[in-house]
Amino acid sequence: MEIQRLPGFRDFYPYEYAWRNYISEGWRNCARSFGFVEYDGPTLEATDLYRKKSGEELKTQLFRFFDPGERDICLRPEMTPTLARLVAARERDFKKPIKWFSIAPFFRFEKPQKGRLREFFQVNCDLIGDSSAAADAELIALAVAMFQVFGLTEKDFYVRVNNRSLWLDFIQKRNVPGQRLTEFLAIIDKIEREEPGVTARKLADFKITWDEVQAFLQTPAEAIPGFEALSQELRWRGIAEMVKLDLTVVRGLDYYTGLVFEVFDRQRQNRALAGGGRYDNLIHLISDGAVDLPAAGFAIGDVVLQNLLQELPHTRKMAEAALAMGRCRAFVIIADESRRPEALQLAAMLRENQIVTDFSLQPIKVGKQFQMAESIGAQFAVVVGQEWPQVKLKNLQQRAETTVSKEALVNLLKS
Repeated sequence: MEIQRLPGFRDFYPYEYAWRNYISEGWRNCARSFGFVEYDGPTLEATDLYRKKSGEELKTQLFRFFDPGERDICLRPEMTPTLARLVAARERDFKKPIKWFSIAPFFRFEKPQKGRLREFFQVNCDLIGDSSAAADAELIALAVAMFQVFGLTEKDFYVRVNNRSLWLDFIQKRNVPGQRLTEFLAIIDKIEREEPGVTARKLADFKITWDEVQAFLQTPAEAIPGFEALSQELRWRGIAEMVKLDLTVVRGLDYYTGLVFEVFDRQRQNRALAGGGRYDNLIHLISDGAVDLPAAGFAIGDVVLQNLLQELPHTRKMAEAALAMGRCRAFVIIADESRRPEALQLAAMLRENQIVTDFSLQPIKVGKQFQMAESIGAQFAVVVGQEWPQVKLKNLQQRAETTVSKEALVNLLKS
């Protein structure tokens, strides 16, 4: 019986792995350009890290089991609790603000669908130790840059922001206990996806009407405390036009305390491309009160991002061009087997100069060597034969050919 791949998981053949590297390298370079440094944590964590901190939906999605030592553990479904644990353990070792990022695999047992799998890779960027509007704007700017690096523009995506504390104030003014905020926000989170009648019935349990909620959703930005300071920071960064206030954005995780934001494609053909916000109480909670630091961060998943990049012609073209650069640059054709030692030395020299180079390991006809070169997508053929120490350099796309010295070959292939 053939063993099948598990549902919601992926096989990464070379082409798929090249896409994965393209995305992760774009994220990594972008995060570093903002002064963020990379870290990681364990793939397995104690289940208690998530049971009290992450929200009801996530608790049902854990890949959870007992290890041989009878410890209750799970595959990590997200990074923020791990980050909070790391910072709480050694926060005195790091100057504030802490600006960290990670790119790692995560696991959630949920129904596989477009943009959502059971294993996915995600970039997490967090800024800890600064509660200012400038810190919030810096994270939003980084999130925007992490889409722009792949050729996406303001015509392709935008950011929706909100402050969860507004809804806490909303329900408390209507005598709803603050402990029910998470339950109430679950209704607001689905308000765009459910029929108004369904939402109205759910709101009735809080003695709140549909009209009250709709009126509150029209709250102007200037009436929201702190929003002007954030808007000013965004204007200074040149991205204010890409950010829209939307009070329906609440995020699903329990630990968010204030600002929250999500990134969406303009056509709304995909689920949220990114999400994050401020979680000022999480480190205090995880450390049992020993460490209290403000914190905010966001995450972008590779599945939904790759879907968007492949759907849009201009970003797919940019990606394919980048993937081609990682393919074989030069294929050494050994036209005279007596020159094989020199050909191998030439290949070694090209590789030392970071030029992707290949050749046939076995003596075969020249025609078959050219076929090998074209089959792996090589851009140039370097023919080593009777002309040695000169070689023939053939552009396999343009079919142009020239004779050059081996000394000039490196510069020509690097250009």
